[in-house]
Amino acid sequence: MGDSGGSVVSVDVERISFGGKEHHIQTNHGPVSVAVYGDHDKPALVTYPDIALNHMSCFQGLLFCPEAASLLLHNFCIYHISPPGHELGAAPISSNTPIPSVDDLADQVADVLDFFGLGSVMCFGVTAGAYILTLFASKYRERVLGLILVSPLCKGPSWTEWLYSKVTSNLLYYYGMCGLVKECLLQRYFSKLLDQRQSMNVWRFVQTMNERYDLTEQLKQLQCRTLIFVGENSQFHTEAVHMTSKLDRRYCALVEVQACGSLVTEEQPHAMLIPMEYFLMGYGLYRPSQLDCSPRSPLSPFCISPELLSPESMGVKLKPIKTRLRLEV
Repeated sequence: MGDSGGSVVSVDVERISFGGKEHHIQTNHGPVSVAVYGDHDKPALVTYPDIALNHMSCFQGLLFCPEAASLLLHNFCIYHISPPGHELGAAPISSNTPIPSVDDLADQVADVLDFFGLGSVMCFGVTAGAYILTLFASKYRERVLGLILVSPLCKGPSWTEWLYSKVTSNLLYYYGMCGLVKECLLQRYFSKLLDQRQSMNVWRFVQTMNERYDLTEQLKQLQCRTLIFVGENSQFHTEAVHMTSKLDRRYCALVEVQACGSLVTEEQPHAMLIPMEYFLMGYGLYRPSQLDCSPRSPLSPFCISPELLSPESMGVKLKPIKTRLRLEV
């Protein structure tokens, strides 16, 4: 492990599958919880969830899908970063602690990478988490090999969203995780774990994201390949299409998932498998049954043939593709 000058406490988390271990790391921008799955010698996949979620409530649907689990866990060591105070069993953050900016959270990701001694990583974010990792990629371009984003945000909040978030923030501040707040969040995605979130910690993340700025200009400078998923019923559908239009079309693809809202990882995880598999083929990675090279090989896009960097190699077209919902007979 690398040493960032901070301290860490490691605890076994028995309820986390695949032998995960949770680390509490003191970064330059405050403490953060990171749940690590898999072999540290493998390439790193860093995840970041949406508001009011953590890795269990945001990514377990995908990782409980056997095919997706075999694809990701065979090729990567997964580092699940939770937003401050969103980890399992989190205590309320002191009211005296300054609310971090989106830049602080992006820099916190860099501190986590430094602590674990990681160089370039693959990033996987959902909505607010997708914004943080996209900002991280724009600030630390040499440290991001690729982006997998679900219902991403990239623009500043509209007046409607700003007002909506202010109302939600006030409700959280004065009434906690009350029924009305849950209804507001459930319009964003479906989650059964909202009761487990500390309301003031969620309030802080809402405040942070309500002060985010537009990343559109930075998107034009990104050089990593990007795969974007969005449900056709997601309230962030328009923003995902906008983001795709601003990225380099040679290295970006948008997958539109039918009969799905914003949290594709939980609602339709099977729809993500094939696009992710083709996307990762561009880095020489395969599912175990097809693997003919070591998963410990460095994930370097500079070491692969130019043909694998073409859009066709990703298995997706450069326009929204409609996935088909599996029908029960």
